[in-house]
Amino acid sequence: MSFNYYMPTRVKCGNGISKETGELIKELGISKVLIVTDRGVRSANLLDGIENSLLTSHVDYEIFDEVERNPSADTIRKGTKYFKQYNCHAVMAVGGGSAIDTAKAIAVMAVNPGDIIDYEGVEKIEVHPLPIVAIPTTAGTGSETTNSTVITNKETSFKFGVLSSYLFSDLAILDPALTLQLPQEITAATGMDALTHAIESYTSKAANPVSQGYAIQAIKLIVEHLPKAYFRGTDLVSREKMLVAAMLAGVAFSQSRLGNVHAISHTLGGVFNIPHGIANAALLPFVMNFNLPACAEQYKDIAIALGVDVSNLTKMEAAQKAIEVVINMNKSMNIPLNIKDLGVSLQALPKLVEDSMRSGNVLINPRLTKAADIGSIIENAFYGNLEINGIRREVSVY
Repeated sequence: MSFNYYMPTRVKCGNGISKETGELIKELGISKVLIVTDRGVRSANLLDGIENSLLTSHVDYEIFDEVERNPSADTIRKGTKYFKQYNCHAVMAVGGGSAIDTAKAIAVMAVNPGDIIDYEGVEKIEVHPLPIVAIPTTAGTGSETTNSTVITNKETSFKFGVLSSYLFSDLAILDPALTLQLPQEITAATGMDALTHAIESYTSKAANPVSQGYAIQAIKLIVEHLPKAYFRGTDLVSREKMLVAAMLAGVAFSQSRLGNVHAISHTLGGVFNIPHGIANAALLPFVMNFNLPACAEQYKDIAIALGVDVSNLTKMEAAQKAIEVVINMNKSMNIPLNIKDLGVSLQALPKLVEDSMRSGNVLINPRLTKAADIGSIIENAFYGNLEINGIRREVSVY
């Protein structure tokens, strides 16, 4: 068995630890930082403790709060200009995956030539970015421990990935207190995003024992703690466990990459501006069903991690139970059971198929995938139908 494992990010986790941000980044030799965030995070006063910590530690800062859902190349250009204008030395993301992806891209473009679009693909960054600090306020993307950033080119409505060993954050600060104000729908979407990362990472053709260990542990944490975080809201222990689970899933897929869910969901985000987590959640059962013949053994492992008693089930029956659990989790948190309800139109199907096939995630999806397969997955997800053993079933009654 041959594989590589590399994850250089220092992770600090604990309730209230974001109030120590100033001390922690001063250890990195940072004297002026650009805080990259969105207006929602800012209006929720989630920056207050972080700003006070920076002031106490005599770390100067500026704030760029123009991050949008599915961040665009235009935003990266604007943020990079802002970074240079104020002569910052590092970036600090405070927010969800969009903020972290934006901060990573700004750190790249602050010292590299050209445009962020030029760096689509793998290991194309030549100059090491400036220091990156990531403070997630959602438990979903795991971007604080990944080697990638995903940006939308609005001119082509295409979400592209930039992957590089240079894109790991220098420091990730996990503070569950920052996630207590999350609305239920965001808790659900980001939590299912993390579950998608873990499941796709575990079954990826590029998976290895290290990535699979992280992924399966993330699955166990999510099935136990996402319902508590969703229904209780202020359960600090579950909020912390979800942050850890999202981080573990991020570590996992930074080693293994993902699969068809992400190939398609990035396309849906680019064309229809659908939030990434909710697109992943809605697509996951349909991609799992497509992949079932290729990875039933892994899905049995996942079913066990999801709490299914498989002792009296065949391997295929156990694997199908994993899909059922995912569907029931979506149902319980009011996540749409089809992508039509997300605003997808099949008039765009040719572009959706073409753009999905551009993704490198298709190549390491566990089941060999052709363009026609992507089209079928999208159509089934649109109508909310699964085909199991030759029988078509509506997801709502499955």
